[in-house]
Amino acid sequence: MDVKVIFDPVCPWCYIGKRRFEAAKALRPGVPIAIRWRPFLLNPDIPPGGIDRSAYLARKFGSEARISRIYGAIADAGLSVEIDFDFDRIRQTPNSLNAHRLVRYAERADRIDRTDQVVEALFHSYFVQGRDIGEVDVLVEVARDLSFEPAEIRAYLESDEDVMQVYEENARAHRLGLNGVPAFVFEGGMAISGAQDPKIIARVLDVALAGETAA
Repeated sequence: MDVKVIFDPVCPWCYIGKRRFEAAKALRPGVPIAIRWRPFLLNPDIPPGGIDRSAYLARKFGSEARISRIYGAIADAGLSVEIDFDFDRIRQTPNSLNAHRLVRYAERADRIDRTDQVVEALFHSYFVQGRDIGEVDVLVEVARDLSFEPAEIRAYLESDEDVMQVYEENARAHRLGLNGVPAFVFEGGMAISGAQDPKIIARVLDVALAGETAA
């Protein structure tokens, strides 16, 4: 079963959603699932070099008290799925276009496991290590650690290849009515939004599988 996961690697709830989806898969070990990661740009107007994280949060959420409350809740949710968010290490809110392009590059190898590894590495680099995943140098290092050829990755990211495709995928997600992520689109057209509980995701998998079998 193909499942499209619409996400942004700078979205903490997408990281949580990834882990919860993996838990749902573990509840249904007999269901073969291929995840296809599809881009969503939460902050399409951020410049290529990113913006100061503190300024970004103040503009988006307002007071320090509200920011602390929101990210405290996210950190607690992360711990429930073994993610140790370290938001204090993040200095820049990056433009995620090139991170999405790296995921797209990995998918070309037709190795779903390798693509999942890239997505996990992007999340971990940003939310746990505080690395700027908008920087080409950082993305090359992420790819190198997963045994991609650094020179090929750098040449790709410094070109315009797949830039328009990412923007087109993002526009397609908005036309579907998505205003936030993560979102999961199951083979056959069923969809759910948000970092749902694994048991809920597993039940949706059951319904999607039943519909596929009937078809």
